[in-house]
Amino acid sequence: MAAAPLSSFIPKHESALPAPAMVPAAGGVTVVPEVKLTWLEGRPGAAATSTWGTPWPKGAVPGNQTFQLAAPDGNAVPLQSWPLAYWPDGTLKWSAHALAAETPAESYTLSAGTPARPAAPVVVADRRGYVDIDTGVIRARIPKRGAELISHIWRGDVEIARKGVLVNLRQERIEEDEEKAAPRDRFESDIRKVTVEQSGPLRAVVRIEGTHKNKRGKSWLPFTIRLSFYAGAESIRMMHTFVYDRDGSRDYIAGLGVRFRVPMRDAAYDRHVRFVGEGDGILSEAVKGITGLRRDPGAAVRAAQVAGTKLPDPATWDQRVTTRLQYVPEWGDYTLSQLSSEGFTVRKRTKQGRGWVPVDQGRRASGLAYVGGVSGGFALGLKDFWQRHPTQLDIRRAGTEEAEVTLWLWSPEAEPMDMRFYHDGMGQDTHPEQLEGLNITYEDYEPAFGTPYGISRTSELTLWALAATPSAERLGSLADQVRTPPQLINPVPHLVASKVFGGLFSPVDRSQPAKAAIEDHLDFLFGYYQRQVEQRHWYGFWDYGDIMHTFDEDRLVWRYDVGGYAWDNSELSPDLWLWYAFLRSGRADIFRFAEAMTRHTGEVDVYHLGKWAGLGTRHGVQHWADSAKQQRISTAVYRRIYYYLTGD
Repeated sequence: MAAAPLSSFIPKHESALPAPAMVPAAGGVTVVPEVKLTWLEGRPGAAATSTWGTPWPKGAVPGNQTFQLAAPDGNAVPLQSWPLAYWPDGTLKWSAHALAAETPAESYTLSAGTPARPAAPVVVADRRGYVDIDTGVIRARIPKRGAELISHIWRGDVEIARKGVLVNLRQERIEEDEEKAAPRDRFESDIRKVTVEQSGPLRAVVRIEGTHKNKRGKSWLPFTIRLSFYAGAESIRMMHTFVYDRDGSRDYIAGLGVRFRVPMRDAAYDRHVRFVGEGDGILSEAVKGITGLRRDPGAAVRAAQVAGTKLPDPATWDQRVTTRLQYVPEWGDYTLSQLSSEGFTVRKRTKQGRGWVPVDQGRRASGLAYVGGVSGGFALGLKDFWQRHPTQLDIRRAGTEEAEVTLWLWSPEAEPMDMRFYHDGMGQDTHPEQLEGLNITYEDYEPAFGTPYGISRTSELTLWALAATPSAERLGSLADQVRTPPQLINPVPHLVASKVFGGLFSPVDRSQPAKAAIEDHLDFLFGYYQRQVEQRHWYGFWDYGDIMHTFDEDRLVWRYDVGGYAWDNSELSPDLWLWYAFLRSGRADIFRFAEAMTRHTGEVDVYHLGKWAGLGTRHGVQHWADSAKQQRISTAVYRRIYYYLTGD
């Protein structure tokens, strides 16, 4: 069974929402409001794509309404639209929209009308054995069978990347004896189904379903990959969802990632490796460095290599360097490991079998890497890279004709993913004993109920096929888009006037002292939890996005190890608190906090496979530990706001 997407409990418009007939407003004239859209974190610094949802008041917008988009100067901007939800009277309640890759405006106006067409729409060719996508800038081929998610990515006639697969290392047991090492088995993606979900003109989406399979044919970890392509874009958005289909007592994930091969055409001194660290800090290196040598090739040569541009003809260099280039090492392998939220390391070596050389250390890497050369290269990044530790970026064999780059969602350098239940039952074999346990630790325990079987996790990646090694400024802009993907949002007054989500919120109001005091307290509460995430390090692959339930006033820590008082798992609906706080304020920091929680509670705290599928787990020491499996945790009411606001 394929992995369930975040919105698995929300009907898709393709199958559940047939377009109704137009319903005019009273008097036969429909007046569709204009909506001014702005960027959540301010205008992006580079060409940006975005998908978002816009709500409409009941009776205001016909169900078959078309929309247009305009920049502040009045120029039409290409737009793709589709319905997300209708009011009972058939009028449109939510519409979704996609913006193609272009230099972003400060804001846009969405209104009724005929949408502008892109100069070069995204083109989808659904063949018998593969799907071809052409954005007008890059092309990608998606096979319908085999291991490769993407077999080729071209930019023009230049192949930038190939053989994109999912990789997994499985360890059958966790070895408690420090003198022993458990063997690891390698798995790769095995595609079972490919579906074109959207085919343009601005946005195309392809869903890939399958499992991870080893050479002996054994499969596990079902996955769903969604690849999004936008007209005019040089990037691909990858949403990677997998479901954990073991009970935690055996078969441990020792590595989980995405891997591509990258053709290397340029001379070794024109090949480059880039990692973006914390903020705009960048590791910029050439495979064969010509700076710092005993003999100087020339200032122009050194400056070109540092900038990542093509070096002058070697005939123009100081020949004392040119004649000795074969003695300058080629550094083909690089690794950036983020094993905790508080530190990453970078190391390199010349090739497999040779010793590693430490390069640098830092605190929180951005999760973006590049490998390639002056004639083109491949970049990839992971959102929430350090927050979702242990993560890792590997570049291998950059000195050969084909480099390999792997983005590890779970680093193979970390301990294996330990999903075992945290205690042995402590003699709670009967219901009376289990009730006594509940009365002391607040944990609802029944044997074998605390299973991770069926929980899931989604990771958001971005892939770029670049025409040349990007400048430091460009890399910084790409890293910004990885950290906070550009998101268009609706103005708060429009959200309020639409009366969606029950009309249960109003704009922030400080017009009177009493109201200002309430707003100040609400801000304090959000700020408190925001600071607790950082102070208590509520980070990690399975944990990031959740908060704790109850504080221990004696130890001065949250009750992370006390039964039902540990991870919150949506207890008392913090998901709704955060989303309504965003709806009434439009604050980016609240949106990102709520986004992380929605991802976590809808994936990790909810079962997507097995006998508990469709239910969630009550608060506990592990997100799946408590025996109470409940619909109040899995309810779509916690997820729908994010789904409708992003249209995704």
